[in-house]
Amino acid sequence: MIHLRAISVRQSSDAAPEAFPFRLPLIRTLSGITFTSPVTFFVGENGSGKSTLLEAIACAVKAVTVGSEGVATDPTLREVRKLGQTFRLTWSKRTHRGFFLRAEDFFGYAKRLAAIREESEEALRMVDREYEGRSELAKNLAKLPHRSSIGELERRYGEGLDAGSHGENFLKLFQSRVVPRGLYLLDEPEVPLSPLRQLALLSLLKEMVEQDCQFLIATHSPILMALPGASILSCDVIPLEKVAYEDLEHVTLTRSFLNDPERYLRQL
Repeated sequence: MIHLRAISVRQSSDAAPEAFPFRLPLIRTLSGITFTSPVTFFVGENGSGKSTLLEAIACAVKAVTVGSEGVATDPTLREVRKLGQTFRLTWSKRTHRGFFLRAEDFFGYAKRLAAIREESEEALRMVDREYEGRSELAKNLAKLPHRSSIGELERRYGEGLDAGSHGENFLKLFQSRVVPRGLYLLDEPEVPLSPLRQLALLSLLKEMVEQDCQFLIATHSPILMALPGASILSCDVIPLEKVAYEDLEHVTLTRSFLNDPERYLRQL
């Protein structure tokens, strides 16, 4: 399902055209975006503005964040929030489900979950010390909220987000948080993922689209961009333009390299 149908851009009286992000060619020429598929990929070279655009959309929709302090207060989004304020949103059906996730935020989130678990385990040990000599019933009642906290973490994340590889844990986090009928904004989710794990994410995207989810994804990954039915918007084309998968430089260059790596390596 396409929850967010379109974005239009209005002029802001306090937006200095020479300031970031308004000086980016992509942003200067942006008049609006119409979403025609449940999955939209923003692609482009480093510095093209694809992540900036996604962050501004996250600010405009007031997306819940994973791993950062929130779009309304995150200092790294200070300038991008000004861009988001110029966006007018058109919804087919407003959803409050979903989240905004940047690959670099994962580490901080995993560390916070580990800290919560350690605090709960220390609280259990403290109960044993403070309730020494008291009945087991009293001890169990005192331990109940801390055991519940640990149980909820294990229910959602298993052994924890620090119990496997980065890629495995990133997928585990995503799988534990995604729910039907949500809007999900993902910035370069392929970063921690091997090609095999990217295929697993691709399968999960397809599954969740069937459960009325919408995804906006900034990516460099030819594997993810191959999702059937997805819309691909190139941030290298000014103004922003829809492109075919086969015409993407990411795809043609990767295919060319894999077909003849020596041709490229000779130039190094």
